[in-house]
Amino acid sequence: MSGLTLAGRVDRGSFTAEVDLTVAAGEVHAILGPNGAGKSTVLRTVAGFEALSTGRLTLGAVVLDDAAAPTFVPPAGRRVGTVFQDHRLFPHLSALENVAFGARSRGVPRGVATAHAHEWLERLGVEDLAARRPAQLSGGQAQRVAIARTLAAEPRALVLDEPLAALDVHAREEVRDAFTEHLRDFTGPVLLVTHDFADAVALADRVTVLDAGRVVQTGTVAQVAAAPGTDYVARVLRGTGGSPSSAPS
Repeated sequence: MSGLTLAGRVDRGSFTAEVDLTVAAGEVHAILGPNGAGKSTVLRTVAGFEALSTGRLTLGAVVLDDAAAPTFVPPAGRRVGTVFQDHRLFPHLSALENVAFGARSRGVPRGVATAHAHEWLERLGVEDLAARRPAQLSGGQAQRVAIARTLAAEPRALVLDEPLAALDVHAREEVRDAFTEHLRDFTGPVLLVTHDFADAVALADRVTVLDAGRVVQTGTVAQVAAAPGTDYVARVLRGTGGSPSSAPS
C-alpha cells in the first residue's frame, strides 16, 4: 500500500479550504476542528465528492485529482472506503447483503462475496446478526456492519467521517474498540475526521488541526496534546473551540 498526499485548494462558495497533508501507508491521521473548520471539505475532496480548485491529490503513484491537468477520478474509481457518522446501510438489505455489496461492487462473484461478507461480520462480532436489516440493529451494531462493508470492498485508503459521533457512550466504546483492532491491520492510509480529540487519542497516530480551512498545527497526537500551538488549538483539544466562521464543516 502507498500513502496519500493532498496539496491544494478547494473553493466552496465564499469558503476556501487550503490544505497540505500527507498520510503515510498504515497511518491513521485525524483532522480535528469544530463545525466550520473545513474537515468535511477535506474528506469530500479525498473521497471524490469535491474537486480541487488548484493543486493535486495522489494515492501512491495514482493521480486522483489534478486541477492543472485536468485529471479527476470519480468516487467509484478511487477505491477509497468511507465510513459515515450515520452508517448509511441500505435499509432494504440484510446486514450480510450490505457487506457483500462492497465486494460485489468490484465485480466479485455473488458466492465469493457472500462468503467474504460472512468472514467480515464474524471478525466484527456481528455474524449472528447477518439476517437482520438495519432497522433491527442498534447504533453500535449498525456501525460495525458499516465497517465490515467498507473493509470487505478492500479499499486502498479509508476516510472516517465522525464515525463515533452519533453513538451513545457504551456503543462508542464498543465501536472504538472495533476500529482500533481493524485499523491496526489496515495497510493503507486512513483519514479520520472528528471534532473530538478523544477519538484522535484512541485511534490516530497524527493529527492536523484546522481553523477556517487552514492548517494551524500538525504533529503526532502526543506532540499536539503536550504543546498546543495556539489558544484556539488548546480550546479545540478541550472541546470548547468555537466555530471559526460561517462555513462548511
